[in-house]
Amino acid sequence: MSTEGRSAEPASATSVLESAGFVRLIARADGDAIAASGLLANALDDRETPFQVTVGRTVTERSERARAPTTDGDVTVVVGAADAAADGEHVFELEATDRPAALEAIDLVRELGATPDPVLALAGVVAGGSDPGAGETEWLLETARERGLLERRPGVAVPTADLVDGLAHSTRLRTPWSGDPDATREALSGVDTGDPDALDADDHRAIGSLVALDTVGADEATDAAAETIGRALRPYATPASPFATLGGFADVLEALARTDPGTGTALVLGHDLREPALDAWRERGRRAHAALEGASTGRYDGLFVVGIDDGPVEAVAAIAAAYRSPEPAVLTVGNGEAAIATREPEPLGATVEGIARDLEGADTDADGTAVEYDIGRRRGYLRYDGDVDDSAIIAAARDLL
Repeated sequence: MSTEGRSAEPASATSVLESAGFVRLIARADGDAIAASGLLANALDDRETPFQVTVGRTVTERSERARAPTTDGDVTVVVGAADAAADGEHVFELEATDRPAALEAIDLVRELGATPDPVLALAGVVAGGSDPGAGETEWLLETARERGLLERRPGVAVPTADLVDGLAHSTRLRTPWSGDPDATREALSGVDTGDPDALDADDHRAIGSLVALDTVGADEATDAAAETIGRALRPYATPASPFATLGGFADVLEALARTDPGTGTALVLGHDLREPALDAWRERGRRAHAALEGASTGRYDGLFVVGIDDGPVEAVAAIAAAYRSPEPAVLTVGNGEAAIATREPEPLGATVEGIARDLEGADTDADGTAVEYDIGRRRGYLRYDGDVDDSAIIAAARDLL
């Protein structure tokens, strides 16, 4: 079950990619990895190298695809963790725990002599939980701004110009009216949200202030909410992108990676799929906020547990960690799925693997419990069969977190 695969060294991976006859890109199911695969695919397209992009929901799925037979000249790049047994002479793994996958991809793209799309790269960085312009992303931000691809303005980071639509369905926010367009419209009735093209800086500023006040003033808001909402304010507008802001673009990529990876892949390759992408984003946001609204909760030392009947467990865990959890880690448990989200940038690989092992050995009515899992920056995901009680998952998480 070990995921201690071989990360790609830019020099060796570049030399192999330069001579590849065909490249398989196998991405982790999150916005950061989708963006990274798009950056690599576009670089390969510039070189006229044939490629295929797929998304693997779990480490097992990606490992099985990486082990699939290939022909001479084929190269496989896994964007995310894979079992060490999947490594081969022409299998490379982009999996760093200390930086977004989009930045790992940028290294390869530049080694290949291609010019990366800075907006797509920064959207991946944001989806991966980092701030645009921080650390080694500073040059990407400056490049995008110099080329007129990003413009800082007041307001809130949502993907649509229609602010009621954007604010109601965003998973980067949590207010008393989140998930409900009618309630969002009523909450914003005191500010101008009319013609999006007519909104000026003062209008955006008023909307940002209202959202911030409703976020931190919610009955269940935690101290972390103030810091989190701050990251969603004063967004970077993206005039040349199909989505209104950089943070909104990242939110859409996260939604597509989990619910419609085919559309997500086509989107980062440059296809015009704005409307179906937004449809998937709206549905995920609506379901996530509805699930959190009706969730049961429990608090333990260092762990906040959220139980839901239906909904995207990873989105619920991320929202709860950002706005509702009094503890630094959140475990969301649903029907046959569980997710972990943290506010701290700590590797979760060993923790998620340990929970998976515990579940596989759980005492159930079935002969055994089949468990698959995935890990990313500040998050983990588990999918399991068998008659596993929530208490077993909670106990395993408490022991390991």
